[in-house]
Amino acid sequence: MINLTRLWTGQAQPADNLRYGHGHAAANSARERRPIVVWNITRTCNLRCVHCYSDSMAMQYPGELNWEQMQAVVEDLAGYKIPSLLLSGGEPLIHPRFFDLVDLATEHGLKLTISTNGTLITPEKAALLKAANVAYVGISLDGIGEIHDQFRGKAGAFDSAVRGFRNCHQVGQKTGLRLTLTRHNVENIERILDFIEEKEIQRVCFYHLVPAGRGSLMQVLEPEAARGAIDTLLARVEDWHAKGIDREVLTVTQPADGAYLLVRMERENHPNLEQARQLLGWNGGGANSSGRGIANIDTQGNVHPDQFWQDVQLGNVKRMAFSKIWEGGNELAAPVLDEIRSVGLLSADQRKARMHGRCAGCQWFKLCGGGFRTRAAFANGDLWGSDPGCYLSEEEIGAELAAC
Repeated sequence: MINLTRLWTGQAQPADNLRYGHGHAAANSARERRPIVVWNITRTCNLRCVHCYSDSMAMQYPGELNWEQMQAVVEDLAGYKIPSLLLSGGEPLIHPRFFDLVDLATEHGLKLTISTNGTLITPEKAALLKAANVAYVGISLDGIGEIHDQFRGKAGAFDSAVRGFRNCHQVGQKTGLRLTLTRHNVENIERILDFIEEKEIQRVCFYHLVPAGRGSLMQVLEPEAARGAIDTLLARVEDWHAKGIDREVLTVTQPADGAYLLVRMERENHPNLEQARQLLGWNGGGANSSGRGIANIDTQGNVHPDQFWQDVQLGNVKRMAFSKIWEGGNELAAPVLDEIRSVGLLSADQRKARMHGRCAGCQWFKLCGGGFRTRAAFANGDLWGSDPGCYLSEEEIGAELAAC
């Protein structure tokens, strides 16, 4: 995750300790690198989004964790001291014990985030989220009006999501927007940013598409479109900062955004260049994400390196605690986990020697970590291929490319 606001403006942000080893609790975060856990608590959903990585529908799915198993997961995650827990789906608010789980997680001291389509957040539910000290509610939008409805597969989904935003805002619940960048909505990014400003949304995450689930039928952005999107975001970040508006603008699932930001900073002789370089160096990009800085528990209890990489199973929390799985307790899956983590644990030279394609010769490899490893694995059939979502030009990648 790249915080454009932090890197471009130098303004401290709430989760700097998680991303850059700075700020509150930074020493603990840097030492342990415990994963942020994305937990899909149900696959059932009231919408049918065209880019859904879990291919969710409005139906019941057998085999999901029962309440006793969910309680055990919460106790284990709290004892393992993960930095953050993100509840997702499907649509998590559909789960019959959603608020019981929220209360249990916060009672155990877990920092809790909710990823939701927002359509089910009534004023009463917004108040419950606030009362439970939920750190952040991320509501997904993929355009304005009919564009969003087309993505979500249901007329009126946009208006319902906006009501969810408003209900959270009225009770003081911190809320943000999540959007997946695709060729269908990137043309309207200025309008989306206007909406964010109009509604006084304080946090927005732009995801680069990972072709998983129904999203496997979609294509990642062409390089010029991706560059244009980041340029547009940076321009708005700069404008908001000049007006004294401290709004978090983040990009997700594309560490190359950090490299591109440094390219622009170098070209423009930006005053925050060296600080941004240091922060991105600690972050490590893709080398410290899937299987190390992020983990997933799916609706069946299977543990994965991240929420998109569903074909790699490391164990199941019905049979073994997450903490034990993550520490290599599953002997069959441990070599797979070690291989994934080796992207971050090997030296930069050792990693480069194993890479193939554009990433192998990139001058930004140490900071970027080879992009989003899950997308690279999907495209290449192995962990050590290049990320097809990288939009840097050959000139920006560097002279070493010619030797690959």
